[in-house]
Amino acid sequence: MKLLKLSVIALTAGLAVGCASTSDIDNLQGQINAMKSDVTSAKDAAASANSAATDAASRAAAAEAAAKRAADTADQVNTKLDRMFKHSMMK
Repeated sequence: MKLLKLSVIALTAGLAVGCASTSDIDNLQGQINAMKSDVTSAKDAAASANSAATDAASRAAAAEAAAKRAADTADQVNTKLDRMFKHSMMK
């Protein structure tokens, strides 16, 4: 009988101490919601950064193509000038 009473007291104390209260669960849910919000913000920032990087890459490719065209044109002009110079020297 004494053992049964002690067991009941120990079980009651264990349940009272070991159970989470409603406020603990609400607190955890609030933290989860805040983390979801942070994750959404991080995803949006990553998508924006990816878009900006893609735009920068396409602009860099266009600038590189324009620079190559300018270099080719400069080479053509230099070739023509050299021929004109050589032709004038032969006269």
